[in-house]
Amino acid sequence: MNRTVWTNHELQPSAELYLRQELERRGDRLVQSMASSRSVLIPGEPDSSLAEVDIAYGQPAPEDVLAYDRIRWVALSTGGYSRYDRDDFRQAMRCRGTPVTNASSVFADPCAQQVLASMLALARNLPSQLRNQEGRRDWRYLEDRFTASVLTGQTAVILGYGAIGRRLARLLAPFDMRLMALRRRAEAEAGVTIVREEELSRALAEADHVINVLPDSLTTRKFVDAARFAQFKPGARFYNIGRGNTVDQEALIRALDSGRLRGAYLDVMDPEPLPPEHPLWAVSNCYITCHVGGGTTDQDDKLVRHFLQNLDRWELRQELEDQIF
Repeated sequence: MNRTVWTNHELQPSAELYLRQELERRGDRLVQSMASSRSVLIPGEPDSSLAEVDIAYGQPAPEDVLAYDRIRWVALSTGGYSRYDRDDFRQAMRCRGTPVTNASSVFADPCAQQVLASMLALARNLPSQLRNQEGRRDWRYLEDRFTASVLTGQTAVILGYGAIGRRLARLLAPFDMRLMALRRRAEAEAGVTIVREEELSRALAEADHVINVLPDSLTTRKFVDAARFAQFKPGARFYNIGRGNTVDQEALIRALDSGRLRGAYLDVMDPEPLPPEHPLWAVSNCYITCHVGGGTTDQDDKLVRHFLQNLDRWELRQELEDQIF
């Protein structure tokens, strides 16, 4: 084919070798950016080598993609795409006929399992048990046995119903939970009640668990604010695996300190990395992991397979998986 594929994603060695070999087998070549990064979350730096490539894979700088019109496909290696979610960018790509894809299907299952793990852990009082083992080693029989709960029959509201939200709904189905989801399009969904934004206050008042999977956008920043926390059912738990800036973190701390929320689990914060002195670290009923929810040991292998499968579809002019515009 003699195409040039550019990437600024510094893949694990075995995944990079597989990608390079597969492209060579097709007659294509791989160009690794001099400004590559191991993290899919770091914005790409300007790179003039994009001027001579056919496919940009990873996190190309949006201005480069706009400037170099030889690029025929932009394949993002993240689930999020807020840097590219601009009217001028969308319009330019549509005019050129250049599809833009992300990798949301790669990260959906680990993110959903991360939420499920946190829901079960908090319900069964695992954090207090583990902290006790590393600390005083008290026999916490009464404290933890009689304050534990189960997910069965409880109510959950999922804020955002894309790939992660849909996968989480399937994982929660065996618990016979009542599931509601906030979604822009009010389409029917088996086993899940779709709610519109004007119906959200009622849903929040009934939810034992509120799971935020919202992406970063102009309309979602601080979407979960003090007013919305005030609508939560007293004693609810809150989980964020979407983006940190979709939550008013000061309002979250107040809701936790007041007892309005029984607990919170955060895999995403604002800023990231979260400074050691940030007050969220000190809130006893707030449990933090460091944006690891989408990760797996074979993450890069899955990303490469996803890209190559989409490359097959692109060559055949078939619909691409995870095409965003």
